[in-house]
Amino acid sequence: MTPLFDIRDGGVRYGTAEVLRSASLRLDAGEFVAIAGPNGAGKSTLLSLLAGLSAPSSGQCLFRNVECHKWDRRQFAQCVAVVMQAEPTAFPFTVEQVVYMGRMPHSSGFQDTPEDAVAVASALDATETGLFRTRDFRTLSGGERQRVLIASALAQQPDVLLLDEPATHLDLQHQISLHRLLRDLSRKGLLVVAVTHDLNLAAAYANRLVLLEQGRICADGPVADVLGSGLIGQVFKVPIELHHRPSGQPWLVYGE
Repeated sequence: MTPLFDIRDGGVRYGTAEVLRSASLRLDAGEFVAIAGPNGAGKSTLLSLLAGLSAPSSGQCLFRNVECHKWDRRQFAQCVAVVMQAEPTAFPFTVEQVVYMGRMPHSSGFQDTPEDAVAVASALDATETGLFRTRDFRTLSGGERQRVLIASALAQQPDVLLLDEPATHLDLQHQISLHRLLRDLSRKGLLVVAVTHDLNLAAAYANRLVLLEQGRICADGPVADVLGSGLIGQVFKVPIELHHRPSGQPWLVYGE
């Protein structure tokens, strides 16, 4: 069966710097994949490759057997939603209007459809942003803005959701509720790929972990297997203690 994404020896070079090297990765529907690694390991570059925002300097990155950067952008956006770290945050619109922007790939005119209204309402509800739907987006806190941008992505009703550190700016309650949502969406068939620095959140909610080091994939597999491989301390260069909850779920203690 053809996977949704198939990266074949993909490499990305910026000038003389090779930031992603010989990456091979197959991703399919129903997975919640966490991407982790130290700063500069190539995590955001890998996500950008999947999003079609960067063309590979070597190898291929295919979505449904077509190279990502060759897709019609409107058609690609109907399938793949992206929330990157560098999203603009100065929208002079209400929260609801920002979420409606997620419907643009499906729009065929200037009028919102009943389908648009249902998708937006569902996204506002899922991200717990409906309570401030009429507020000016610019007045929101960083965490509130992040949740609204995720709501806009969900309103696209995509097959794939790509997120770069989605828990940034979120308090503990909303970190947990977001990851529960992402886990539940993946169980319903969505492919979720999220860059993260929180390995314990990945252990609790993701089912697969891709570990990067210096632009290379050094581990890829079930989260518990990667966390138990002994690579985490080596890659992050900090002491690691691996523990297990009564359920068997692994969790890490960092540092001395």
